[in-house]
Amino acid sequence: HYRNLWNFVRVVHEKEDDGTAVCDATSCPRMSAGANHSFTWLNSRREPVELPAHEYMTLMQRWISGKIDDLAIFPTDPSGVSFAHNPSITTTPLSQLSSPGGEPDWIGKRSGFPKNFIDVCQTIFRQMFRVYAHLYWAHFTDPFYHINLEKQLNSCFSHFVLTATALDLLKSHELEPMQPLIDMWAANGTFPP
Repeated sequence: HYRNLWNFVRVVHEKEDDGTAVCDATSCPRMSAGANHSFTWLNSRREPVELPAHEYMTLMQRWISGKIDDLAIFPTDPSGVSFAHNPSITTTPLSQLSSPGGEPDWIGKRSGFPKNFIDVCQTIFRQMFRVYAHLYWAHFTDPFYHINLEKQLNSCFSHFVLTATALDLLKSHELEPMQPLIDMWAANGTFPP
């Protein structure tokens, strides 16, 4: 989902023949999805600040890349992270597998994922959703429809939403900016019942 989204962001950031981008500080002075949804960025003091959409998306892309590349959040060393790679699991009583030593348990713990892994993933998906919402509200017609990329955008977004909702990575209130489209897809069978 991450790579697909950045291909679409690249489309709105590419320069036109006149040297301007479709999404810049003039065309999109704030990160928004329609008139009723505006998104702020937290600065280094954790204060919300309004940014032009292109700047918000650039900062967000760096933030997500930093999280994905952080081995403490997304461990990639396969040694000892699953049943197949960790022979000691076969000799450990089942009662200790879910919570060895009486320590608190969480999804992914045995595979080396941190306690806040789900929270980090939810934040990543929330940020990615905001970008999709901005792309639809501000740029669906120009450029996506005009250069025949609307089907690809719809396909990627629908898969993103289905994944996010199936894994509870987005809450229903977070979907609000795109709810009319989501409802339409549910009604016409694009989404499974």
